[in-house]
Amino acid sequence: MAIISSSTIIRALSLFHLSLSYFLITSPSTVINQSLVVILGLSMRLPTSPSFSVASPSTALSALFLALQGLTDLTACALPDEISSYYWGSQAPIRCTFFFALSGYAYAFKPEGPIRGVSQQASPWDNLNTSVVFTWSFLEMISWFWIFITVREEREELAVRKAERKKAEENML
Repeated sequence: MAIISSSTIIRALSLFHLSLSYFLITSPSTVINQSLVVILGLSMRLPTSPSFSVASPSTALSALFLALQGLTDLTACALPDEISSYYWGSQAPIRCTFFFALSGYAYAFKPEGPIRGVSQQASPWDNLNTSVVFTWSFLEMISWFWIFITVREEREELAVRKAERKKAEENML
């Protein structure tokens, strides 16, 4: 049995999304100056995005998407155990894979990165190669992997409880 249930992790992640959404609307510089963003950005040699230093339409749109994701995940946590197990069992690997690809892209295709190199011209995708995007996608990847592992453990426990309940019903007849 897991120490922390998957619904608790998802609720915490949803509240993180809502908090991040609030800070992106009110003060995006708070996000960019967080010690975790700075440390991961410097250790990976990722540039800091100047667009996150002041509120802009792009940060507002990002905040709205994060708020939507947080609210829908909070709503989905209220599903019954059996339905929730199937829903999050299919969502977690998809989200984990997506954020793995995003964090890998942010690192591999950074300026002077292992794949892109120095000689490549700038592209519109360079906006994804920032410390904020990398930190966010890395934390999401870790969180969704943890949720995936926890959901698998809970699904096994749910199957055992279902089998015991079925056996108890058969014995009563």
